[in-house]
Amino acid sequence: MFYLRFFGSFRRKKLKKVSNEKFDPVAGYAGQISLGVPFVPTPGSADQAAVVTAIQRDTGSQPFVSRYPAPTDPRERRRWIRAALTVRPPGDLPHKLIELMDRLLQAELANKQITDSASLPRLTGRYPVADRVSIWNGDIAALRIGAITNAANAQMLGCFQPFHACIDNTIHSTAGPQLREDCARIMAMQGHDEPTGSAKITRAYNLPTEYVIHTVGPFAPDHRPTAEQAGQLASCYSACLTLAAEAGVRSVALCGISTGVFGYPAGQATDIALHSVADWIEENHSALDHVVFNTYGAAMTALYGEATRIWI
Repeated sequence: MFYLRFFGSFRRKKLKKVSNEKFDPVAGYAGQISLGVPFVPTPGSADQAAVVTAIQRDTGSQPFVSRYPAPTDPRERRRWIRAALTVRPPGDLPHKLIELMDRLLQAELANKQITDSASLPRLTGRYPVADRVSIWNGDIAALRIGAITNAANAQMLGCFQPFHACIDNTIHSTAGPQLREDCARIMAMQGHDEPTGSAKITRAYNLPTEYVIHTVGPFAPDHRPTAEQAGQLASCYSACLTLAAEAGVRSVALCGISTGVFGYPAGQATDIALHSVADWIEENHSALDHVVFNTYGAAMTALYGEATRIWI
């Protein structure tokens, strides 16, 4: 085996949301990342050995590649590729490496079981926008939909820890290294960390979706969020929905923002997500056709199901 040692529920309580002034207009960075240009991957396929060679040429002097030679076993070699690109900083990404990774990821996408969001059942019952909403327990990186959300950190460059079990790592690893490049360009233009409660949008590259919406949720390591943090979390959801609508897509999948390592209590976060989405759809009734709550796990799925069933 190849191992790496590298580096309250608030119900209908009104929340004070983060000012919209924090949401930079898409026009400010869209051109820098070719946001309106459809992604067209290079046709064909690439074997792992060619990708390894390209990575070694690109990053051969970096600590990870020099310290951990690529394994010969195909399964472990694929993990090595993922780890090497996880720790690679943005900048000067060689065209050959992009081409080879696109081919590899497209081949993997073709063999992956993809869920089409259009096939997901809508909610029934008392939830006010039930006919626009689905609850889905699955891998957000394997969902065909207009846009997906990513629970990002304030640097918004993705996770640099190999195999870390966070959605940020999953999305970047499946999209390909261009996603980090786009995020880096946005952050360089912005000149500061991404504010909590706001969001940015990029293309999705090798994911089965058109766009990724990156949002930074509040950090509540003691599992006791403040009223301000509740407002920030609500603003994450409204910012994501607004960006999806501005991008012209009709459907978006929302992850459980801040409920992982950021420590926001799952029950309180569920209430905020459900109320924020209901409020946004009621205020922007024709903007989106379908919102999917991506729950990823039986416990979170049960929370969403129970909350919508007993809605008050």
